[in-house]
Amino acid sequence: MFPQWVSVMQRHAVDMAAPQNCPVNLCRVPEWQSLIASLQGRGLREQVLAVNEFANRFRYVLDQDNYGRSDYWAIPREFLTLGGDCEDYAIIKYFSLRQLGVPAEVLRVVVVQDTNLRIPHAVLALRVQDDIIVLDNQIRDVVSHRKVAHYLPVFSVNEQYWWMHLP
Repeated sequence: MFPQWVSVMQRHAVDMAAPQNCPVNLCRVPEWQSLIASLQGRGLREQVLAVNEFANRFRYVLDQDNYGRSDYWAIPREFLTLGGDCEDYAIIKYFSLRQLGVPAEVLRVVVVQDTNLRIPHAVLALRVQDDIIVLDNQIRDVVSHRKVAHYLPVFSVNEQYWWMHLP
């Protein structure tokens, strides 16, 4: 149903995100691995803030420029080497939090319609107690979904399920 997401899950499962698998002068895999190691055992809020800040430092690059394709969902190693576009930020955040032990059932990569820019966009959503927080490459802070009124969710996915959102 969602071939881009299925492809990411399959490619990530067999990919070795290791320094020897990416160009030495571009590779940020060791930095990512170090971040994940440093966040083990920390509180969820600290983990979420650090993962969001780390990912948002990467360069925004259109898929056409990186891969010669209009839409390509990158696995973490690719994003850590080349940067990426909105769904690539959401994906690296998703896999970072999964490595930190956050269960898949509280995470979703959400494709939204940005009503301000009138374009599709992707974010990571995390259910925390009675709220859903949004990790977004366009918003510096991690915020409640209630504070992001210009996004209309279209569909969302995680390792277990997919959802179509009705307007």
